[in-house]
Amino acid sequence: MSPLRFDAVTIFPSFFAEPLRLGVLGRAAERRLVEVVVHDLRDFTDDSYRSVDDYPFGGGVGMVMKPEPFFRAVEYIEREAGRGHRVYLTPQGHPLTHSDCERLAALPHIVVLCGRYKGVDERVREALVDEEISLGDFVLSGGEVAALALIDATARLLPGALGDEDSAATDSFATGLLDHPHYTRPREFRGMEVPEVLLSGNHAAIERWRREQALARTRRVRPDLLTGKENL
Repeated sequence: MSPLRFDAVTIFPSFFAEPLRLGVLGRAAERRLVEVVVHDLRDFTDDSYRSVDDYPFGGGVGMVMKPEPFFRAVEYIEREAGRGHRVYLTPQGHPLTHSDCERLAALPHIVVLCGRYKGVDERVREALVDEEISLGDFVLSGGEVAALALIDATARLLPGALGDEDSAATDSFATGLLDHPHYTRPREFRGMEVPEVLLSGNHAAIERWRREQALARTRRVRPDLLTGKENL
C-alpha cells in the first residue's frame, strides 16, 4: 500500500524539517504510512530576485503572492505524483475538524499551499484550489503552522501511525465529545487524589464515569458540540 503523500508548497521549507522528524509524524514516515515532500516556492520563480509577491492592483497595504510560482509548483508536483487534492491554508477557509481529517486521511495525495502576506492572487484560489481550510478565527503569519497541524492531525489517523490502534478513536472529537479526564501515578499529589472509581476495578462503573465526565466537560467548555444531540 502506498503512503499518503503530502506536497507542501512554501517560501520557508526549513520550517518543516524538524517537526516532520519527530513523534507520530516521524514514526509514520519511518513506517512508510505517510510521505511529506516540501517544495520551495521560490524555485518556481523566473526572475533573478526569486520574487513571489508584488503590490496589489488598486493600491492598499501589504503584498500579494503572485500566481505564476504557485501554478508552476502545482504543475511540477502533479507531473511527478499525479493529481492531488489541493488545499489552501487561509483564515477565510472553513475551520478544520476531526471529520475533515478522517476524510483527508482516506485520500492518496494532498497538495498543501502555504500563503503569506495578504494572501495569494485570487486566480490561484479560483483555478488551483479544491478546498480552503482554516485553523480558526485568527490570523497566523503564514500557512506553515496550519499546514503542519493539518498534516499531523491527518497522519495520526492512518492505521499503524499510533502505538495503540484504539487511541485515536477515543480522542477529543472522535466521539463527538471532548475527552474525559485522565490520571496516572502518583495516586495522591499535593492533596489532589485520583477519583476512587478509577481505582475500583469496576470497568462498567469506570466507563459510566468517563462518559459522564466527557459530557460534563463538553457542556462546560464546548456546548456547541452538543447542539442537536439532546439524547446524550
